[in-house]
Amino acid sequence: MSRVLLPFDGSPNSLHGVRHVAREFMKNRELEIHLLNIRRPFSSQVARFTSRQDRMAFHQEQARKALEPARQALDRSGIAYTVHIEVGERADCIADAARRLRCDRIVMSTARKSSLVRWVEDSVTNQVIERATVPVEVIAGDAASSLERVGIPAGVGAGLLVLGMAAE
Repeated sequence: MSRVLLPFDGSPNSLHGVRHVAREFMKNRELEIHLLNIRRPFSSQVARFTSRQDRMAFHQEQARKALEPARQALDRSGIAYTVHIEVGERADCIADAARRLRCDRIVMSTARKSSLVRWVEDSVTNQVIERATVPVEVIAGDAASSLERVGIPAGVGAGLLVLGMAAE
């Protein structure tokens, strides 16, 4: 039996990974799917004024909402899965969950972005690839917006040009 960790953040791009894993399941019914949603922890300022129980209840509710599209897609296909909800830094939680659950691989979907954009925004996908001890299969999502494809690289290039001119 092969175990797959499927991180899902609720975004339209993350549905590409769900559909990919669903197609794989139809070919191999022995596939064990672990659906993971990660919530960011509250800042220490917020945490000081709320109970741990209230924070966890909030995270559970938000994760339930985020996971709904993935759960609906898998349920419609009659695919069994296990839901996991964690609070923490996304890349660390994904890599740790894959180890703890003894997954054979991680299937992530991501928006199509240039290497420069991924480097500038320190993409979660790149971080998971660096930290994971199992293969990470990356499923391409929708094309990046014009701003991401052109605007960000142009802005970075202009910033580097200004720095270069200032150094002279």
